[in-house]
Amino acid sequence: MVFTDVYIHSDVEFKIQPILGNHIAIDKGVYCTVNTEIGSYTHISPYVTIIGGKTGHFVCKGFNNIMAGARIICGSDRFDGSGLFGAIIPKELKGRQIIEPVIMEEFSNIGTNSIVLPGSTLRKGVLLSAGSLLMGDTEEWGVYKGNPAVLVKKIDGSKIIENAYKLGYRESNE
Repeated sequence: MVFTDVYIHSDVEFKIQPILGNHIAIDKGVYCTVNTEIGSYTHISPYVTIIGGKTGHFVCKGFNNIMAGARIICGSDRFDGSGLFGAIIPKELKGRQIIEPVIMEEFSNIGTNSIVLPGSTLRKGVLLSAGSLLMGDTEEWGVYKGNPAVLVKKIDGSKIIENAYKLGYRESNE
């Protein structure tokens, strides 16, 4: 497959081959252990980790940014006393896990040093501000901040959509 305008730094590690769009930049030190889909016009800044093992799943639909040091967790131990925990524990001795996809819809962004937990969805146009912790779902065009992240304001995404159309963006329902 031929990609257009895709840059992946030599110090990036995908444990599972990702599905990629076009116009993508993935910077130094990105480490990913899950099944990954990265849509067009996406930038992943330095030292982002996307973890959760071979059954984890991360979807980034396009026109997204993930800023430096962000942590996206698609699978984790539950730490509930149900068994032993850790990556090297045999399955029959392991405790319960939460393995749920993390979804970034179009135009959503994850701020520097933020953490996104399993099962979270960043709806269209969401901004998770720097240093925040997201657990769960969001509202379109919302700005989320804090630990846990809460909606602090909504933005008008019409200019963003207008500019994206100039780059070939089409609504998924068109």
